[in-house]
Amino acid sequence: QVQLVESGGGLVQAGDSLRLSCAASRRTFSGYTMAWFRQAPGKEREFVATITRSGGGTYYGDSVKGRFTISRDNAKNTVYLQMNSLNPEGTGVYYCAGRPGTTSRRPAEYDYWGQGTQVTVSS
Repeated sequence: QVQLVESGGGLVQAGDSLRLSCAASRRTFSGYTMAWFRQAPGKEREFVATITRSGGGTYYGDSVKGRFTISRDNAKNTVYLQMNSLNPEGTGVYYCAGRPGTTSRRPAEYDYWGQGTQVTVSS
């Protein structure tokens, strides 16, 4: 069992930056592929980014490519999402997720989820 706790959300203006963090409870954190998803009101959960267990590979959704960066620190059991040039379409609840397998863009393939952190981008 892995517990995930997100932090760092808030209210920002368009063009601002924000950094989200996700702390994992398990000491075998390095054995898990991690990802970020977001969900806007009335919409399905959307893939944002994922990172391999070693941190050597990263993949992004088309809407955030070039603006967001996912990273991880296995010594701190933490994964990050640096979000730059935010726009109102980035508003939603951001979720951290983990799975023991390889990277995936599909929410259903992740076993562990955090409670989410709200990000609101005003225009």
